[in-house]
Amino acid sequence: MTRQGLLAGKGLAGLVKLALLISVIIAGNLLTSGIIDGLEMDVRPTNEPLLHQIIMFSMAAYIVLMAMPFVPGVEIGLALMMILGPKIVPLVYACTLISMCLAFLIGRLVPERSIIKFLREIRLVKAASFLESFSGLSAEQRLTRLSDLSPRRWVPWLLRHRYLTLMLAINLPGNMVLGGGGGLALMAGMSRIFSVGRYLLLVAVAISPIPLVLLIFGDKFASWPI
Repeated sequence: MTRQGLLAGKGLAGLVKLALLISVIIAGNLLTSGIIDGLEMDVRPTNEPLLHQIIMFSMAAYIVLMAMPFVPGVEIGLALMMILGPKIVPLVYACTLISMCLAFLIGRLVPERSIIKFLREIRLVKAASFLESFSGLSAEQRLTRLSDLSPRRWVPWLLRHRYLTLMLAINLPGNMVLGGGGGLALMAGMSRIFSVGRYLLLVAVAISPIPLVLLIFGDKFASWPI
């Protein structure tokens, strides 16, 4: 096979992978909307067993969807807390923590060479070369190289305070454009500049404001649960 044929084959493979990735994200968004719609039901003694099944399915789906980039899975957790009240808040918090850690670990476990290969297949050659330049480097070496390559003065500051930066990004309104909580966690894992222990502590604190507010002041909200 000629060189052009090989390049065309790799390009086609990359487009197929990209199409699959986009399809999964779209499916995740549709499933999120479907689950939220399914939670809109009256709570009565007659349908309590069904409600428990729906809640367990919703929590399992929430863990998976929340870990996916560009999927607003967090809306499922918010909907559950608004509908069921304070009794569900600790469970939603725990599932959120599990989901964010899952996304981070997936990012850490994905081989860099696979990411580089995918970027080359979809013709993002500069991005692939940039990522390839970090292969085999330790976390400190990666931070040093990122600081050296950064064109703006504030980037090194953000890198030095990367845990605070990530915490703020997780709670930033509209962070879906950055991939949402799952996307940010995935990228944090892929960057390999965050330690597992500190990341776990960071996320545990970052996702706590809303659950804490609902647990402490929730009984003062006349319309909660809805």
